[in-house]
Parts: sequence; structure tokens; C-alpha cells
Amino acid sequence: MAKLISFHDVAKHKCKNDCWILIHGKVYDVSSFIDEHPGGDNVLLAVTGKDASTDFDDVNHSNEAKDTMKKYYIGNVDKSTVPVTAKYIPPLEKESTAKTTKEESGNKILVYLVPILILGLAFFLRFYNNNKQTT
Repeated sequence: MAKLISFHDVAKHKCKNDCWILIHGKVYDVSSFIDEHPGGDNVLLAVTGKDASTDFDDVNHSNEAKDTMKKYYIGNVDKSTVPVTAKYIPPLEKESTAKTTKEESGNKILVYLVPILILGLAFFLRFYNNNKQTT
């Protein structure tokens, strides 16, 4: 049976010479691999103290990389110790889009209407002043 490691213990190991990472519920001690990592040591250090599963999957590691991980495996994380993170739920797009569209169309009209009104007023005053001077 695999060794059970608390998330708190995993999070303690977050420096270059003592680096543990958590990927898909498994804990890896990558301290001896950190200088050999193709992405550099900063990539591994950036994912310490959290579940790095998403980051690992986003890179789309090769099968060879996944096989290499096996020699750094030290145990499984105790899932009851992993903090629950709230997932981001985006606002309803239909409501926000409808409001934004109405506001934007009103603003677009004003952007063109105000200068036209100012020009119209300027031409009217010039015409009025020219007629006043000729009479």
C-alpha cells in the first residue's frame, strides 16, 4: 500500500533542494530532477503548495515524461487534507450582453450626435451673425 502524505506536508517542501509536487493525487519528490526539468526549475517551483494536476495536463507531457515521473513517486496525498477550492462560475452572458449592448448603442449615438449638434449650432450662430451684420 502506498504511503499516505498530508497536503500540509507536501506544501512544506517547496524549495529547490527540497521540492515535492502533487499531480492527480500522487506526490512526487522532484528535488533531484529539478535541474534537469526541460521547462526549468521555476516551472516546478511555481506549482509547489498546490495541486499541479491542471498545470501538468495543460503542458500535454509526453508518455516518456509520464514514465520518468514514476521514479520520483513517494506516495499518495491524503485527500481529506487537500483544501477545497471554489470553482469560478462566470456570470450569465445573456443578461450582461443585453445590458451592455443597450448601453453601448446609447453611448455610440451620443458620440456622433453631440458633435453634430455643436457643429449645427456653430453654423446657425455664424449665419445669424452674418445676417445681423448685413442688415
